[in-house]
Amino acid sequence: MIKKAGIHQLEEIKSLTEACAKAMCYKGIYQWNEHYPSLEKLKADIEKEELYLYEENGQIMGIIVITEDMDDEYIPIKWLSKTESNIYIHRLATHPDVWGQGYARKLMDFAENYAREHEFESIRLDTFSQNKRNQKFYESRGYQKLGNIYFPKQSEHPFYCYELLI
Repeated sequence: MIKKAGIHQLEEIKSLTEACAKAMCYKGIYQWNEHYPSLEKLKADIEKEELYLYEENGQIMGIIVITEDMDDEYIPIKWLSKTESNIYIHRLATHPDVWGQGYARKLMDFAENYAREHEFESIRLDTFSQNKRNQKFYESRGYQKLGNIYFPKQSEHPFYCYELLI
């Protein structure tokens, strides 16, 4: 079941993101670290009611942030959509114990349906240039790679911006 996260779930959500960071580093993907995602960032996501979680049998299997707010880093990208009727996806994560079991797909299905139901023009996101599996995942869903942005506190490598017109 996908629903909005509650503040009482903050520690469990942070634990999930830490497990993801550790598992990605183990695979040589240095996308998340001690700076990101921070407890403060996750708390703000919950308080703004933008963090959704996939829960099964009382366990959080994955999370996704759906927001209408565009980060400043995205300003230079030549987006396909020419309006401001877009949503942005951040912090999509599933627990490493369930990687490959379709939870990320279900969370993205939810986000794409949300965009359609609320009549947004597109979905925008970024993914780490060194995470080939994520790139393949988004491209297989029809997302188009549009340009690079950088988050120096996370990595010296770029992040690729993607967009899907709805």
